[in-house]
Amino acid sequence: MGMRLDGRTGFLAGAGILGGVLFLVAVELEAFHLRLGTKAIPIVCLLLWMWPPRERYARLICVGLVLSLVGDLLLEVDSSLFLPGLGAFLCAHVAYVAAYLMVTRVPSLTRGVPFALLGVGATVFLWPGLGGLALPVTAYVVVICTMAWRSAAMVGAEGLARREQWLALAGALMFAASDGLLAIKLFVQPVAGGSYAIMLLYWAGQLCIALSAREPTETARALVPG
Repeated sequence: MGMRLDGRTGFLAGAGILGGVLFLVAVELEAFHLRLGTKAIPIVCLLLWMWPPRERYARLICVGLVLSLVGDLLLEVDSSLFLPGLGAFLCAHVAYVAAYLMVTRVPSLTRGVPFALLGVGATVFLWPGLGGLALPVTAYVVVICTMAWRSAAMVGAEGLARREQWLALAGALMFAASDGLLAIKLFVQPVAGGSYAIMLLYWAGQLCIALSAREPTETARALVPG
């Protein structure tokens, strides 16, 4: 069983990396159909790797990945679908927040302060270029900063192994950095090489978040006899 799982993991990792490389090549070549056909592959591979999710934390992370996948495709198909795509990603972050709240509901307000300041600073910085998108983008900033805060609140809590806690936090920070670069690209000015950095940070962030849910939580382990 272990060898089969290892082989499956290796296959999915290879497929995910290949899909990511092909997508980045398509970005360089401005090949729309290749971009559309390959963008989903890394996240699909993560979902297949996690399947089936055996506990609620993992299931909520899978919901977040599925919603992210929807957002990926909507944003890639046409710029007119920006708002639905943004909404899909916002819901993905809500799913991640729900997963993190399962680990701990302790407020950890001091850990929230940096993310609150980041959210306010980002909104003020982006506001002049947002136009009619000001309210939905601001709502998105609030939700992703909340997601990052709750991932930080998990560190040191019971219910999730320490390694998985740090993976969730790293994933949240990389996801936020990816979205920050995307926002600068869309609403301030293009960034040289920005498209590649955005996607690499995004995939790395989603990988870390998925890794945080791949192993049973400490609570689940405690319920297993022996």
